Order: sequence, then C-alpha cells, then structure tokens
Amino acid sequence: MKNKTFQFDFKDLNLTVSQIENILGFNEDDDREFVTDLIEELLKESEDISKIKAQYSIFNDVKFYNENKSVEINNVVFNIKKIVFNQIKKSDSVAIFLCTAGEEIGLRSRKAMQERDMLRGYIYDVIGSEAVEATADFMQDDLEKAAKSIDLKITNRYSPGYCDWNVAEQHKLFTLFSDNFCGIRLTDSALMNPEKSVSGIIGIGENVRFNPYTCGMCDMKDCIYREKRK
Repeated sequence: MKNKTFQFDFKDLNLTVSQIENILGFNEDDDREFVTDLIEELLKESEDISKIKAQYSIFNDVKFYNENKSVEINNVVFNIKKIVFNQIKKSDSVAIFLCTAGEEIGLRSRKAMQERDMLRGYIYDVIGSEAVEATADFMQDDLEKAAKSIDLKITNRYSPGYCDWNVAEQHKLFTLFSDNFCGIRLTDSALMNPEKSVSGIIGIGENVRFNPYTCGMCDMKDCIYREKRK
C-alpha cells in the first residue's frame, strides 16, 4: 500500500439540500421554502470557493502498549486511550490522514455571523462540516479498496478530540506529515486551520474490523462521527 493524495471538486461530494435541511432540524411537513432557496444558493457558491483535499500516509512501524493504551508510530507515542486502542490494537499497520474543505467556507460562515446573518452563517458552517466529512469518507473508501486488494481490512477512523483521545496530540500527529499536501496548520491549542478539516488514524490488518455501530462505546453526544458511515 502506498501513501496517497486526493483533490476533489465540490460536486464530487454529492451534498444535497435535503441533507443540509435534516441537519438543520427541518421535518418534511415544515414550511422551509426560504431556507431551501438559501441552501441551494450556498451549495452553489461552495462549488467555486471550496479547495477540497485529502491525504493518507501508511506507517508499518507500529507498536501497541496495552498497559497504558498507547501506540507508537515511527517512534512517536500516542496516548489514544481505551476506546481507540481496543479498536486498532490488532492492526499490522496504520494510515494517518488529513482532510480539508479549505478556508473560504469557514471565513464566510464567520463573516455572516459577524454581520448577524446567523442563518446564512450556520448553513455555511454545516456545509463545511458535511463537505470535510464526505471528503474523509471518499478517502477512507479508497483506503479500504487498497487494503482489500491485498486481502487486508481497515478499522473505523478516529480523530484526536474524540473517544477520550486528547486533542493536543494533533501536534504529534502532524509531525508524521513531512509533506502536508492539505496545507493544514495547527494553533497552539491544537485546533486546525482551516477549521473545516479533520485528521486521525485508521488501523489496517488481517485481524481488524470495521464496526458499523460504535457509538455505544462513547457518551460524546455531539460527536461528528455519531451514526455516520455504513
């Protein structure tokens, strides 16, 4: 398996008006003509302003330490905690990934909110979040196919800041990207810029598995991965 980079057009992500409406909390019987028109407008704008990129790097030098639920990747130790550790501990190798929807959607969301156009700002925010998650799905699907071609499987993807994995460990994770194709930068507090970006780890091996329903292991109610993907 090889490292890989991706660049997508926004249209490739197939985001729909109804998808955004559902996240906003609208039901089928609600009067939402104005909101539907605004979502259509902002999805159209997003086609021109998004710079959607993703990448993953494969690391074979991986050691797992059960006593403190950590993993060592290329001599960098990550304290991934119990939930993530138990899901990837049987991996023979791991993929470390980055994905971003680019900077402009986040900028437009903040600008609209500063101008007190809260609905427009929130819709931009939702579109950005859905775009980067769709990008991560495409990236993960590609990794899954590459693994399957050599009779291997992959785990779910896990990100710092979720499942008790401290977000500060993003600083360690970014040291593994000598070539940061996505151009994502970290603040001192480990937040990503562009903000509509994700990073994390995926296990690879003969004895790992993808778990369609893992939310029962974690009580984080606002997790971006809750009830997503397959």
